[in-house]
Formats: sequence, C-alpha cells, structure tokens
Amino acid sequence: MATADEASGDVALVYADIALAGYEDSLLQAGLLQEAVTDLIETPSRATLAAAKEAWKRSRIPYMQTEVFRFGNTVVDDWEGRVNAWPLDEGLIDYVAGNPDAVNVIANRTLLINGTSVTADPIDVVLLQDVLHEAEGIETNVATGYHAIEFLLWGQDLHGTGPGAGNRPATDFDPARCTGGNCERRVAYLRTATDLLVADLMWMTGAWREGGAARTALENLDAAGVVRVIVTGLGNLAAGELAGARMQVGLELHDPEEEHDCFSDNTHESHYWDAVGLRNVYVGRYQRVDGSMIKGPSLSELVRAADPELDQKLHDGIEQAIRRVDAIRDAAARGKAYDQLLAPDDPEGGELIGEAIQALIAFSEQLREVGPLLGVGAFQFEIEG
Repeated sequence: MATADEASGDVALVYADIALAGYEDSLLQAGLLQEAVTDLIETPSRATLAAAKEAWKRSRIPYMQTEVFRFGNTVVDDWEGRVNAWPLDEGLIDYVAGNPDAVNVIANRTLLINGTSVTADPIDVVLLQDVLHEAEGIETNVATGYHAIEFLLWGQDLHGTGPGAGNRPATDFDPARCTGGNCERRVAYLRTATDLLVADLMWMTGAWREGGAARTALENLDAAGVVRVIVTGLGNLAAGELAGARMQVGLELHDPEEEHDCFSDNTHESHYWDAVGLRNVYVGRYQRVDGSMIKGPSLSELVRAADPELDQKLHDGIEQAIRRVDAIRDAAARGKAYDQLLAPDDPEGGELIGEAIQALIAFSEQLREVGPLLGVGAFQFEIEG
C-alpha cells in the first residue's frame, strides 16, 4: 500500500502556492471592482453602473476557484462567511418590494437588534462587520461580502423563475437625482462593503504567504494530515457545498432564492469556476489572471503512484463534472439563466442541474477511495438536500 509521505513536501507547497495565487488574483480583481465602484459613486450613470457590475462578475472568477481551500483549512472556513455568505436577506440592507417592515439599514438610522436600540449612523466598517453581519445569530443577516455588493449593484430580482435579473437604476446612487431614497447612505454602504471586501481578501492573501496563519497551519501537519486537508476540501466542496447546498436544495424547492448569485443571474459562472477549482487542486495546476501558470506535484501524483486506474477515474470524474456544469453555462449563453432552469415546469433545467449534481457526487464517491489507498483513513462527505 502506498503512503502519503511525499505529501509533506512538494505537494503541500504547491497546494499552498495555488491558494496564495488564487487569493492574490481575487484581491487584484477586487481592487478593480473598488475602482469601478468609485467611478459609479463619483459619476453615477448607466455606463458606470454597468462597468461596476462587470467588474463584480470578473472578481468572482478567481475567488470561486479558491473555495476548494475552505473545507479542511480552519483559517479559511472561519473567515469565509465574511466574504461569501449566502443566502442574503435583502431587507436587512435596503428597500425590498412588498416588505415595508424590513430592517433596511440604509433607510433607518436606528435599529432594534436583540431587543436593544442600535444607532446605525454612520454606515461604516464597525456597523457592517460587528453589528449587522449575522445579527441576532441569523445566518441570512448577511451585511458584508460579494453578495451584499451584488445586491446593492443589481437590486432585487423580481422575476422569479422567469427571465431577467435585478434592475437597480444608477440614480439609486445619485444624491442629486435620487431614486429609492437615502442615496447618500446607499453610496456609503456600497463604498464601505467594497472597501471591506478588499481588506478581507488582503488579510487572507497574507495568511497564505510565508509565515501566514493558513500556510503555517498546513506546514505543521504531518504527511497524512496534508492529504486529509486536500481530500476534505475537494470532497466537501464537490458534494456537500456545490452539489448539495447550492444545487440540490434549489432544485428540490424550485426556488430562485436558493440560487447562489441570485441578484445578478451569474450563478452559472460561479458554479463553473468552483468546479475548475476542484481540478486545480487535484492536478496541481492554476492559471493566473495574467495568464501565467503555477503547477507542480499534486494529490494526483500520489494516487497515480499507488493506483493509476483510480487516478484516471478521478481525472475523468473531474472533467465530467466540469462538462456538466459547463452545460449550464451554455444554457445561460442561449438566454436561459440558472433561476429559469429551477422552474418546476422546465424539464431541461431539471435535467441539466441534476446531471451536474450527479457528476459532482460521483467524483466525491471516487475520492473516498483515496483515504484507504494512501493510509489516511476513510472520508465521509455530507450532501445537503
């Protein structure tokens, strides 16, 4: 039987280097989003709003490829809720249709949280991060991160499982021609949330550099521990998070509120890049935003040395999962967004999403064989839904 001894060296190093590069790219793209948001705030128009939305979409590409590092790395998992928590209760942040009693911090300078009156002025980092985010222990009270920014840029998606995303007007950010009310506070929220996203990504980038908390924690593991971290991340993202929480639950309920990027209708891209992140880690290869490549020894090489047939199955399993998720992207390119695929009377949607779920679960089942093969024990991946 093969052992995982080799993983304590180069495999762990490449894994950490891919994580660092992914977070560096995420930070770079978040900085460009920050610039686009500044342009929108300084010159609110359809053009600057469209540019900010496009920058948000681009920022998701490298970030989603880092989600594979969340499971198994406590430093990342403890932090992740600050930047990618979902689903989000829009009424915590801003006006929503049909809910005049929503918290709506943008419209209200005084809030009642845990029975205590809280001053919500000014809108700053302390308010968003320490007071509002997951207030009262409610997970949907999401005040920070990508999805808070997404809601601010797009607004509610009121189309259900029909065509169309959120359609917030640029004048919602224009105090001189204000629509939606409280435009100065909305601007403050958008600016603060974007600045906070950049700061959080800067912190995580540092955590993967030499001497950083995440890299150090990995370096302190023995060989078996390194393999357990890598396999845990792959299996839990593929099965529990992507196939389960993000796809199966929405499909069972036919509920667009369970769509991951539900305001922008960008879910097909987020799911695709999550799947690419699985391949990055298994094969030890990541293409950076600038086109350069990080590659080196990987879990695949350890598995191949012990069981070439299993390694080939895992390669095939990842590629199949990526193809199935890419078919959802193809549907979006043809004009059918992810929330439309969730409609109960859409057999194509159920088939496309269902096939992607099954491919991701099949990959995770093959991955379970790695533990006994490399002598690190069995793995169990929980699937929500």
